[in-house]
Amino acid sequence: MKKLIVAVLASSALAAPAAAETGKVDTEAYVAEANAIIKDFMTNLKGELKRALKNEGPVGAIGVCQEAAPAVTRDVAAKHDWDVGRTALRLRNQDNAPDEWERKVLEDFIAQREEGADPKTLSVTKVVSSDGETTFRYMKAIPLAEKPCATCHGTNVDPDLRAEILKRYPQDEAVGFEAGEIRGAFTLSRKIN
Repeated sequence: MKKLIVAVLASSALAAPAAAETGKVDTEAYVAEANAIIKDFMTNLKGELKRALKNEGPVGAIGVCQEAAPAVTRDVAAKHDWDVGRTALRLRNQDNAPDEWERKVLEDFIAQREEGADPKTLSVTKVVSSDGETTFRYMKAIPLAEKPCATCHGTNVDPDLRAEILKRYPQDEAVGFEAGEIRGAFTLSRKIN
């Protein structure tokens, strides 16, 4: 419980100064909307991933993550009128590299998990004002699931599968995760004025 309070306070501390500068922001409503978008994204991506695993095996799943995930991201972002993405410290797709704030949040998520926080509960909000525009930002941790994620991101990736991953992602660093470790995070933003 203490760790959860720390996570909530950290989230509030990041959002509070910007909110004071930009006026009152209904953070709860934006968080609820962001979580609904994440659920929509995951429902679509998991459906594609399960079909590929069933029909083509793990190598087929690489194609889903390489081709379908960006398409699902674009579709969900357009449907909800938010910027939607995933990021990580150990990247597979270099296009998903974190910005400075995302990197700090990811480091904080990892530290909180190491202190005993449940990674499924880790999220942070921030309200940013720049050039007369106000943007709501939200990040939610993605803990590695045993199935199917550990197949390609875990500690025991099949050597042939690993070779295929490296063909498609020569700079891949997104392996060696234990179930429950922070694989990365969803990162969403929306202009609010």
